[in-house]
Amino acid sequence: MRRTAARRSSGLRTELAQRAIGNRTRGTAPASDFRHVIVTIEAPAGTLRLMLPDTSILVVGVLVLGGLVLTRVSGFVIRRVVRRVATRSIAAPSSWWRHRSRRVGGESFEMGEYRRRQRIDAASRMLNHLMSLVMWIVITIVGFHLLDIDAAFFLSSAGFLGAAVAIGGQHKVNDYLTGLTVHFEDRYGVGDEIQVEVGWSAPVHAVVDHIGLFSTRLRDASSTMHFPNHALSQLRNLSQEATTTTLRLSVDGSPGAEEVAEAVRGLAGSSELTDVIFLGDIAAYEPHTGQVAVDVRTLRPLDDREAQLLTERAQRVLVDGPSSTG
Repeated sequence: MRRTAARRSSGLRTELAQRAIGNRTRGTAPASDFRHVIVTIEAPAGTLRLMLPDTSILVVGVLVLGGLVLTRVSGFVIRRVVRRVATRSIAAPSSWWRHRSRRVGGESFEMGEYRRRQRIDAASRMLNHLMSLVMWIVITIVGFHLLDIDAAFFLSSAGFLGAAVAIGGQHKVNDYLTGLTVHFEDRYGVGDEIQVEVGWSAPVHAVVDHIGLFSTRLRDASSTMHFPNHALSQLRNLSQEATTTTLRLSVDGSPGAEEVAEAVRGLAGSSELTDVIFLGDIAAYEPHTGQVAVDVRTLRPLDDREAQLLTERAQRVLVDGPSSTG
């Protein structure tokens, strides 16, 4: 009698398990079949039924926790990498990070270091946001797959909402990338005085107060203005100035200032000086040291090698003529 009842009970459990598997395969099982696993333990005192979470739920939970940890770790790593690139660009110019331009009137070492750290923090934060966004998109897609959720169904059901998000996101992505480029290229920074055309009756002349992920805050004497980053893609930075370098030429005789200036200007773009660009006029004068001093303004600071090449070639041109430089 007991054996018969046990066989009937075992057969019933097997039938229910097979039915649940078949329903799940056909997609008709109730929600509980996808969320829990029922374990039956038989004992002399009775039967114990335990409802345990499905493994897919546990995997999704682990993915979410891993995403939170990776967000923290990636922020630390990205900051270290950006800081190293910025530090190396001081000694050797890099295409990834532009060395900070000089400001009108100069700035103290403390202020320059503060603004350098500010650029590093802002660029690191923006890169970390981008990395986190990509990572969470991947985690969401994997989670949908583990939970047997058709993401395409939700996207097709809210197609109009997705289209609106895509259109709005297009401008946000443009603002985000423009802001990231501002930090890497040092187009402008907090405290810089800029002038920009935004379609108003007169150009906006203000000071940069804050550079955010998607917008920039400007202040003038009467108000505070907020503009999307892409609106400030073309502007005049009145705080950045060209770098002035003084070359001292040892030349026999007394060449005229115009002759010296033309000799130096003709060397721009020559061999090993292709990156040297002169701005404005070149001032030449003769101090009491017996040498000819030449003040040149360049787009970026000249290193020692470039200054020495300019000095040697200018002296050769003034003595032997323009053909002497090759």
